Amino acid sequence: MALSPKGRRGYAAGVLALTAALTLTACGGESGSSSGTTSASASGAAAGVKLVQPGKLTVCTNIPYEPFQFKDESGKIVGFDVDIVDLAAKKLGVEQNIVDIDFAVIKSGAAMAAGKCDVAAAGMTITPERQQNIDFSDPYFDATQALLAKKGTGAKSLEDVKAKGLKLGAQASTTGLDYVKKQGFDPTEYADSAKELLALQAGQADVIVQDLPVVLTWLKKPDIAEKFEMIASLDTGEQYGIGLKKNADPVLLKTINEEIAKAKQDGTYEKIYVKWFGKKPGELG
Repeated sequence: MALSPKGRRGYAAGVLALTAALTLTACGGESGSSSGTTSASASGAAAGVKLVQPGKLTVCTNIPYEPFQFKDESGKIVGFDVDIVDLAAKKLGVEQNIVDIDFAVIKSGAAMAAGKCDVAAAGMTITPERQQNIDFSDPYFDATQALLAKKGTGAKSLEDVKAKGLKLGAQASTTGLDYVKKQGFDPTEYADSAKELLALQAGQADVIVQDLPVVLTWLKKPDIAEKFEMIASLDTGEQYGIGLKKNADPVLLKTINEEIAKAKQDGTYEKIYVKWFGKKPGELG
């Protein structure tokens, strides 16, 4: 999720409180899930990496956020982010273990500080503010925003949304929310992407802003495509990164960066991209 940074005021106290709480339980519920594609036995490559659980690369995310991370029909957590992180897990010779946890706990860095996970892969935009609290991998996805509206609004842009007095919705704590606020909007905020879509379907919002790949994935579903349409894309110039604990293990960070670079060079990245988005990199917008 393209989560936006909160104000710095009170951050330290908030992280301490979240860290204490996380030693007992994960905020927002936790469901460990293996990606099932790597060996559980640690190899020599993993020997120099300190992991939360031996033999496992534990990954914090927040679901559903299709196609980046979501549960398939069998209940297994799959998606673009899952496959990207699996590249590093395979290199380390360990199994990817996924933890479903609140957005706020991920973006604050508290989940990793409390030892709930080694990395965070949640469609998370790299921002200067967030880099004060989290170390990021090299960018692995170029992101942008889109507007999804019920059919028949006649709107084709944010300016039209404002001129027509349409009700705008956005996912809380996201860069999409930040973007429309900077354009003078005061949208209704929804806790996650699923609730945001439900609000649109229920008529609580006429238009919603969300990451483009998520909107395109929704529109693949006949019941949504029948009643709703993408009216505009918003080039916000965002890039996603894998998040790590501040002052992260240099070997783990190096491994993730090397595997991302290798995948882009040998064609693996393009195969994963086409698998989840149906198009090659650069063709999505």
